[in-house]
Amino acid sequence: MNTASVGNWFDSNQRYLSQALEFVRSRLEAQINPGSAKTSSEEFPPVIDDSQSPPPALVSLCTAFNLSSFERDVLLLCAGIELDSRFGTLCAQIQNDPAKTFPTFSLALAALANPHWSAFAPASPLRYWRLVELGSGNVGTQSQLRIDERILHFLTGTSYMDERLIGYVKHVVAEKALVPSHDSLARKLAQVWSQHSGQGPLPIIQLCGNETASKRDVSAHACAMLGMNLNIMPEHFIPSDPLESESMRRLWQRECVLSSSVLLLDCEDDNNEPSQNTVFQRWIESADYPLIIATRERRPISLRNIVSFEVGKPTTSEQHQLWKDILGPAAIQLNGRVEALVSHYNLDVQAIHSIATEALQTQTTDSDELGRALWDACSAHAHPQLGELAQRIRPMAHWNDLVLPDAQIQTLHDVASQIRQRLKVHETWGFASKSTRGLGISALFAGVSGTGKTMAAEVLANELGLVLYRIDLSQVISKYIGETEKNLRRVFDAAEESSAILLFDEADALFGKRSEVKDSHDRYANVEISYLLQRMEAYRGLAILTTNMKDALDQAFLRRIRFVIQFPFPDVVQRAEIWKRVFPTQTPTENLQVDRLAKLNITGGNIRNIALYAAFLAADSNEPVRMDHLLRAARVEFAKLEKPLTESELGGWS
Repeated sequence: MNTASVGNWFDSNQRYLSQALEFVRSRLEAQINPGSAKTSSEEFPPVIDDSQSPPPALVSLCTAFNLSSFERDVLLLCAGIELDSRFGTLCAQIQNDPAKTFPTFSLALAALANPHWSAFAPASPLRYWRLVELGSGNVGTQSQLRIDERILHFLTGTSYMDERLIGYVKHVVAEKALVPSHDSLARKLAQVWSQHSGQGPLPIIQLCGNETASKRDVSAHACAMLGMNLNIMPEHFIPSDPLESESMRRLWQRECVLSSSVLLLDCEDDNNEPSQNTVFQRWIESADYPLIIATRERRPISLRNIVSFEVGKPTTSEQHQLWKDILGPAAIQLNGRVEALVSHYNLDVQAIHSIATEALQTQTTDSDELGRALWDACSAHAHPQLGELAQRIRPMAHWNDLVLPDAQIQTLHDVASQIRQRLKVHETWGFASKSTRGLGISALFAGVSGTGKTMAAEVLANELGLVLYRIDLSQVISKYIGETEKNLRRVFDAAEESSAILLFDEADALFGKRSEVKDSHDRYANVEISYLLQRMEAYRGLAILTTNMKDALDQAFLRRIRFVIQFPFPDVVQRAEIWKRVFPTQTPTENLQVDRLAKLNITGGNIRNIALYAAFLAADSNEPVRMDHLLRAARVEFAKLEKPLTESELGGWS
C-alpha cells in the first residue's frame, strides 16, 4: 500500500476497533444495570467500510485463529482494559471488589454473549496461541486475564516483531535484482505456494547447495512476489528443551500469521549434535506455516511434503555480464581480463558487486593496474578456509626449474592451456551444454618421492596465478563411516570459489586396487572413492593426485583422470641439468664438477637437500660451496636414505 492507503486503513481500523470495544463495554454496563444498554449480539460486528482492504486487524485475527464470537469478545475485553480506563472500573463493579480492575474467566462467562467453557481450555485458540495470558491464582476462574502485548499492538494497527523473537530471527529484504537463473528459481518457489490447493499444510521448500547468500536472495524475492516478509533463523537457535522449543514454535507460527511472514531456517551447519537433529525433525514435522529450509545436502524429512531445489552460483555467462555491468566502460579496457576472472573465480552476486565496486574506487586509468587489483581482490575473497585439512603452498618454482623429459613438460603445458581456455571451450563453444560430466580438469602425477611432482604443481600455480593447496589424503581419510566423505566435501566446497589447485598427496591411501567387498567398511570405501571422483569431475579448478605406485591404482579410476603424467627417476643427463640449476645465482660456488655430481643416483629432491646442506656448511666456514662441502652433505643424505655411497657414484671424487 502507498502512504495514503496506509493512512486510510489505519483510520478505518481505529474506527472499527473503537466500535467493537464500545459493544463489549456495553455488555459490561448491561451486567451492572440490566436493560440500560444494548445487549443484542446481532449488533456485532460493526459494518466494514467497503473500501477497507485489507480488512480490520480484528477481523483478520479472528479469521486466522478461528475465534468464536465469545472468544473474540474475551479478547476485546482484555484489550479494553489497556485502551479504555472505563473497562477497569466496570470490571471492579461487576466483581464487587475495587481491587479487581481486571477481567477473569468468571466475569467473561457471566457478562459476554454466547459463553462456552472450552474457550479457556489450554488447547483453545486464546491460550494455545497466547492471545491472552492467564495470571497466577489459586482459583483459575478468578485469575487475571491479560491480552498479549504483541496482539494488542496488532489490533491497533501497529506492526512490529514480537520482542521474544528478536535476536532469534532476522528480517531479510530483497535488494539487488536477481540474475536470470535465480529469478527463474524464485518464481518456481513462489509458484509452489501460490498454486497450493489449500488441502493440508503448505509444502516445505528445501534449498540445497553451498550458496548461502544466493539462497537468501532467491527466498527473499520469492516472498516479495507473494507479498510476504522473509525472516531467517539459524537451526541451532531452536531450543533443545521440548517445552521451550514448542513455545518458540507457537510464537513463530503466530508471528507468521500476524506479519505475513515466511521463516527461512538456516541448516547450513554440518556439525550439529544428534540431539539437535531430533529437535530439527520435530520442528519441521509440526510446522504449519510457510517454511523454507536451507541445507548443503538434501535432508530426508518424513511425514511432510518437501519440494527441493538446488541453488548454485550465477552461471558463467551471468557472472560475465555482472562484471561488465558493474565495471561499465572499464570492462572494455581490460582486454579480456574479465573473461579470465570468470574462468578462474566462481563468485556470487554479492562478491562480484563488492569486488568490482571496490576496484573502481581506486580511480586508476591504467587497465593493467585495474586488472591486477581485480585479480588480487578476487583471490583474497575466494581464499579457501580449509583449516587443518590442507596446507597452503606458496608457489616459487617456474618452468625453468623443472627438469623432465620433453613429453612430460609438453603435457604440463597442455594442462595449463586447458585451464586457461576452459571458459571458451565449455561455455562459448558449447561443451558444457552437452554434458556436465567430465568437465573438471584432473591429473595424476605418478613417480617416486623427489621426482618433481609437487614442483610441477607449483609451476602450474605460478603460471596460472592460482593458489595451491596440498591435502594429505592419509589425514583426510577417517575410520568413521561418513567422515571421509564429509572431509572431502569441505575441501571442494571451500575451494570452489577460487578454483584453487588442489594437490591430493598420497592417493594410494584411498585409491589402491579395490578388493572384493567383504563388509560395510569396504562398501563405504567404494562410496568415498566414487564421491571424490564425482567432485573431481565437476570441480572448476585443477585437482591433482600424486602417487608413488601408479601400478597399484585401479584402472577404472585411472580412466576418469584426464591427465596421467609419469615423473621418471632422473637419468645422468637429467641429474646433471638439475645440478646446474639447483644453486641460486647469488650462491658463491667454486670448482663444482657437475659430471661427477650427476653420478649420484638420486632424485631431484635429494639433490636439492644436498645443495642446501652444503650451502650451510660453506656459509659457516665463510667459503664458497665446493666439492668437499657437497661430499659431506651427500654422505648425510645417503645415510638418511639408508643407502651406501658406491665407488661408481663417487668416481674418485673423494
